[in-house]
Amino acid sequence: MDNRQEQILDLVRRAGFTRIEVLAERFGVSAQTVRRDVRALCDSGLLRRHHGGVGLMQFSGNLDYERRRILRLPEKHRIAGTVARLVPDGASLFLGIGTTPQQVAQALCSHHDLLVVTNNLGVAEAFAGSNDCSVILPGGKVRNRHRDLITPAAAELYATYRVDFAIVGVGGIDPDGTLLDFDGDEVRARRAMADNARCRILVADHTKHGRRAPARGGHITEVDRVVTDRALPAALQRTLDAAGVAVSVADSLAPEPHACGEDRAHG
Repeated sequence: MDNRQEQILDLVRRAGFTRIEVLAERFGVSAQTVRRDVRALCDSGLLRRHHGGVGLMQFSGNLDYERRRILRLPEKHRIAGTVARLVPDGASLFLGIGTTPQQVAQALCSHHDLLVVTNNLGVAEAFAGSNDCSVILPGGKVRNRHRDLITPAAAELYATYRVDFAIVGVGGIDPDGTLLDFDGDEVRARRAMADNARCRILVADHTKHGRRAPARGGHITEVDRVVTDRALPAALQRTLDAAGVAVSVADSLAPEPHACGEDRAHG
């Protein structure tokens, strides 16, 4: 996906529907060029063609892992590198489902003596070659399309630990800050992680802002830090500022973030 296609996807997600001629004018290209971009996005299952324009795809669930793992990979790498600087050797952590937490796991592979509790098979695979990091997985049936284990056993496993960090992704973030996922089991696992960690870090690239998903659970102000790749929408940033939630923009020139927990204490 090239940069213009990413911008088209972002614009349509925010508007819900956009006409071809509006996109052509916005990018200063021909309608035929826009149609080629739109066709590629629709063929990838990201958007849906309508008469005269393009709109959101109504998913019955999240995209397959094989599609998601290649989307916005440079942004996920930057997010992962920022998170890795927050986690010291010897830490215990939860790592949730999704391709961004998997990238975080890969960025943490040079760390030592980590205890990792996860239901993400990609995370477990990332640490498979480590000599001194321990990985704990729940039991249950694997969701092959998503490379994870979303079962009651996952939430139960998270509830039996108290760790230093919970590093979680999310299906989408409503404009009011509500966190969204694609089914109730995903929400329950994420909430169990948040409830049993001393520091909660939400990792989400910019396309999650305003993205739709049907299952709601939690609010963005309930985390300690948000790590993303672009500045947040102004209203959402104001909400986080008022709640004392730290925000790290992975590709900014700002100084590296302080250790998580210095900005905001939890009982």
